[in-house]
Amino acid sequence: MAEKYDIVAATGCPTGIAHTFMAKEALEKAAAERGLTIKVETHGQVGVENELTAAEIAGARAVVVAADKDVHAERFAGKPMVSVGVSRAIAVEAAGKLIDDALVAKADPSLAVAVESAEATGEKESFGHQLYKHLMNGVSHMLVFVVAGGVLTALSFLWGITSFDSTAADYNSFAAMLKIIGGVAMGLMVPVLSAYIAESIGKRPALVPGFVAGMIAIQGLPVNATTGMIDAGGAGVGFGFLGGIVGGFLAGYVILLLEKVFAKLPANLNGLKAIFLYPLFSTLIVGLVMLAISGPMSAINTAMMDFLKGLSASGAIVLGLAIGCMCSVDMGGPVNKAAYVTGTAMLTEALAAGVGTETYNFGTNFMAAVSAACIVPPLITTFAVVVGKKYFSQEDHDAGIVNFILGCTHITEGAIPFMTKNIWPVMPIMMIGSSIASILSLMFGVHDPAPHGGFLVLPVVENAPMWVLAIAIGTVVGGILFVAFKKHEWTKAQKAAETEVATAEVAAIEAEQASDEGFVKASNVLCGQTIENRDAALALISERAVEAGIAEDSAALYAAFLKREAEGTTGMVEGFAIPHAKSDTVKTAQVMVLKSSEGIASWETMDESPVTCAIALLVPESEAGTSHLQILSKVATALTDEAFRAAVKSTDDPAAIAKLINERLA
Repeated sequence: MAEKYDIVAATGCPTGIAHTFMAKEALEKAAAERGLTIKVETHGQVGVENELTAAEIAGARAVVVAADKDVHAERFAGKPMVSVGVSRAIAVEAAGKLIDDALVAKADPSLAVAVESAEATGEKESFGHQLYKHLMNGVSHMLVFVVAGGVLTALSFLWGITSFDSTAADYNSFAAMLKIIGGVAMGLMVPVLSAYIAESIGKRPALVPGFVAGMIAIQGLPVNATTGMIDAGGAGVGFGFLGGIVGGFLAGYVILLLEKVFAKLPANLNGLKAIFLYPLFSTLIVGLVMLAISGPMSAINTAMMDFLKGLSASGAIVLGLAIGCMCSVDMGGPVNKAAYVTGTAMLTEALAAGVGTETYNFGTNFMAAVSAACIVPPLITTFAVVVGKKYFSQEDHDAGIVNFILGCTHITEGAIPFMTKNIWPVMPIMMIGSSIASILSLMFGVHDPAPHGGFLVLPVVENAPMWVLAIAIGTVVGGILFVAFKKHEWTKAQKAAETEVATAEVAAIEAEQASDEGFVKASNVLCGQTIENRDAALALISERAVEAGIAEDSAALYAAFLKREAEGTTGMVEGFAIPHAKSDTVKTAQVMVLKSSEGIASWETMDESPVTCAIALLVPESEAGTSHLQILSKVATALTDEAFRAAVKSTDDPAAIAKLINERLA
């Protein structure tokens, strides 16, 4: 029998390396804090892990989806649910808010989209987030092709810049094979991007038109050079990853349109729709549109590349500042991904253009700046926790040490927990460090032909020592700023703690003084006493009254207590008694309290329960008709209040008991 969970969740980010699992951990911690059971399914780069079963989904009270890619949310139809971007679940506090919202959300039986957590009242997921999620689904599947193809292509250069060329002096057959394999993988980048954007929108039927759209984006509209006419044997001008994005969305929404068009066909034709109608008509429509927009898209793609080159012409500072800020502003979020995807697109064109070309030099230099900017933020945290160790918690220190490995391997997300705790000024600090590394990489003429890998690809990086130096300078500057901020924060916290301690001490003194200013003084509340019987209790109260200056003669006071008990027991109910004495030996009217957890024997009560709390009234003989009756009346009234009895019984703090009784005697 399947185990039942209070909450089921699914997390996923475009790269599937850090955000996915950080959100999982935050959700699990938040659920544990609330005493809830949870199972989190992760959609990482290795695929789906900890997969949810239909029975587990059915048995859950609510669903949380924190993903920037398609996690097949249609499975959760009819369940109360919230759906947000993965970055919204990185912090434990934020993850807890999502869980709380999911538990009170309304179920969406159609699951057109999930409820947005900001309201958790059935409001639909924003269209902007839907578009972003579809885009990131494509990017997620594309990145592995970029990384594998780019690194293999870069490795081929180890045998020489032209080692893949059989006519070159440095030719190597193995290097040539590496470049061929890498080129094939890189060539699949745009079709895969397009296909999986489409798949996120229109599911499996959208893969076919999505792949076709991506292939057309690569080759463009073929035209015969002689006739100037459209020619299947001609050559076209591709429009790159931008065309792949447009083609992906086009293919996905065309499938949704066709689903509506063919919705009225008989159910027995469903198989025909999937195998024939959808692929045929979607491919035709998408193909024609993509060919039709080939010219404008090529112009837009060229204009974008020219703009980036124009930034470079403005100087390394302008371009490096833009790259550095984009890469570190959201640590693997949409802005970071936009910068990285742009870098890989530039690199793809660079590798296609060939070593030594202007396009190659610009693209690989741009990629070096992007990589440097992504590597720096985690290394800043490592520097900070080592140099300023005492300013960080042990948890932060351990995370900072791990970030050294993450940073060296180009995984920016390790810095996210540090930024979420103090967005200002940690985010600007990270942006400064990344920008410095980017600017210096551009100025030093570093060329990185690999799109990922961090320091693992140093052997193929041109001017590698200068690249490491650029990253080190950005790390140190950012690290020093981060330590300075944490030192300021730590010093402020220390001063606040000292002030709090001093305030607490003053408050304690004032509380003690206040507790001795009321009708019942804390010093006259005797707790934790072991008393043999009623008479011993009254004798103890009499002796302490003399010691406190309330009465002059303990024997006379004791006799007054016994005289009243002879008239009838003062034992009440639930362990309470209100012994009272009227005597000339009492200087001023007072109340004393005696508590015994073991109970006082030989003291008759109305419900036969042993007396555990005696509230004694001591009144001068001259006030017998005034103060005596007033105090007795108020104490008796208080004892009829269940809340008062429970409060007195629950504490052995003299000050607290004195306060409780004084409030009733006021």
